[in-house]
Amino acid sequence: MQNNIKHDADQESPLSKTRRKRAMHALQDIGEQLVTLDLQQIAELDLPEILKDALFEAKRITKHEAHRRQLQYIGKLMRKIDVAPIQEKINSVRSTSIHHTAWLHLLERWRERLLADEAAFTEFGQQYPNADLQRLRILVRNTIKEKLAGKPPKNFRALFQELRSIIPEKTPSN
Repeated sequence: MQNNIKHDADQESPLSKTRRKRAMHALQDIGEQLVTLDLQQIAELDLPEILKDALFEAKRITKHEAHRRQLQYIGKLMRKIDVAPIQEKINSVRSTSIHHTAWLHLLERWRERLLADEAAFTEFGQQYPNADLQRLRILVRNTIKEKLAGKPPKNFRALFQELRSIIPEKTPSN
């Protein structure tokens, strides 16, 4: 009798209901992250056609309860596939997005500093020696004039584009 009990304990015990639910919710969370990707990024993944269709449908659905049910369906479909490569793709997209957003914030901070403080030009010139400071000064002057005149922010945008061409975007792989 004791031998049978020991033999049963050595065999893999079935997952508890709680663990199965956690696993299903984890797959559903990955499905939610997949829905946030754009169509091209979804197409790049090696997903079964039925899962791609379900993802496109989830993007289309706007009603809360219907969207929730669609995400559950996506989680169910994902039980049959390997999710490790999908999670890697989602992580790489998020990492790239975070770095791109940080770069845009850096550009915005420089634009605001250049508009607010004349001394910022010196620091900018030291950090980016290839920058055309004369062009930046003209754009800043024109931006201030157009703001005072209440005109559309043409030079404000042009200043941002100029900064964008000067300051390189550093990707995570750099």
